[in-house]
Amino acid sequence: MSMNSCVLMAEIVKAPELRYTPDNLAIAEMLVRFPALRDDDPPCTVKAVCFGERATDIQQQYRLGDQVVLEGRLTMNTFERPEGFKEKRAELRISRIHSLGGGGMATMPPAPAPTPGVPDPGADFAPLPDTASAAPPEPSRASTPAPLPDDKPDFDDIPF
Repeated sequence: MSMNSCVLMAEIVKAPELRYTPDNLAIAEMLVRFPALRDDDPPCTVKAVCFGERATDIQQQYRLGDQVVLEGRLTMNTFERPEGFKEKRAELRISRIHSLGGGGMATMPPAPAPTPGVPDPGADFAPLPDTASAAPPEPSRASTPAPLPDDKPDFDDIPF
């Protein structure tokens, strides 16, 4: 399991573009947008990149405006600006992509009505499709670890 993994629910705001390296490796690049954590902040935009056969599939199946869930690794790229300073930009290396709808031309279901007086941090996105009708998962047969005594903090359960 990778220590650097990221899952984003986002909207494609720049359609996937396909290009090839000199040794014929396909690379798909697109821009995706997701809501900011605070209501007064603008949405966040990140470049998402994929390689190989998956890159070709993404370019063929996904379009501008599609709502997707992206799984991958977050990387930081540093580059020199013409103004003479260095800039860092985040980039998501896609390992999996899931459409939030049927096929590549996904549409979002309408969002539930907001509760008066309660801010909605995910106002730009509707929830994932309901999976309540699916069969419940099998209960784990693995033994459960004994709880830690109250005087020792559990550093594996950090809330972030």
